[in-house]
Amino acid sequence: MADLDPELAEQLKFDVPHAARIWNYWMGGKDNFEADRAAGEAVAEVYPEIVVMARESRRFLIRAVRHLAAEAGVRQFLDVGTGLPTMENTHQVAQRVAPESRVVYVDNDPLVLVHARALLTDVTAEGSAAYVHADYHDPEKILAEAAKSLDFDRPIAVMFMGVLGYEPDLDVVRSIVGRMMDAVAPGSHLVLWDGTDTGSAVVEGADRLVESGGAPYILRSPDQLARCFAGLEMLEPGLVPITQWRPDGPDAEPIDAYGAVARKP
Repeated sequence: MADLDPELAEQLKFDVPHAARIWNYWMGGKDNFEADRAAGEAVAEVYPEIVVMARESRRFLIRAVRHLAAEAGVRQFLDVGTGLPTMENTHQVAQRVAPESRVVYVDNDPLVLVHARALLTDVTAEGSAAYVHADYHDPEKILAEAAKSLDFDRPIAVMFMGVLGYEPDLDVVRSIVGRMMDAVAPGSHLVLWDGTDTGSAVVEGADRLVESGGAPYILRSPDQLARCFAGLEMLEPGLVPITQWRPDGPDAEPIDAYGAVARKP
């Protein structure tokens, strides 16, 4: 990391639990440190299903991106709050179906910025993948930077995958999503999932995360998440536990994470 900007390097505090690294730990990755593993274990102690949620969230991403590329003809993806790369990242899934797909990843995490350099080497000759270092509270910056790689006159899939709970105000969340969707063309899609307050154990797990030094994460009800899709046409089966959104096999058990895909008319 010697070539990382000194100001960004200063933010890499390896002795403090870090959201992207904790999630990486739950996903079975190796880009995490002792503080991250301790926080992850504290949550898993009271809510072991968090590991299932992490891995099922990636399976939901794969199914949603695959559907949009294969069935809806979407060739552009804007993945906001992408986190640390693991297996089957958005551009890999999309470009496997449509090699000409273009993907822009967005994150405000300096560690993600470091890893993006490796992530962006595995791209088809016909397609592209780019990274924007920005916070989702600044949609205008995201849109301006993404426009260097994406054509906003054509449909774009805007993705918020388990990240909006870092903003405690639902009205702010809806504003962020709305501003992004207002900027994209008709035929664009919103892909969104988030953790939900649908069980006592997951709520206790969120409390444990804060007690362990992790950033607070707001769990919302499915009805609250549904408000983020206002004005859009939700695809079947609607807003459901992510395990039950067009599963590849027999329905899995529902989990405390709901997601949906919706089209901008």
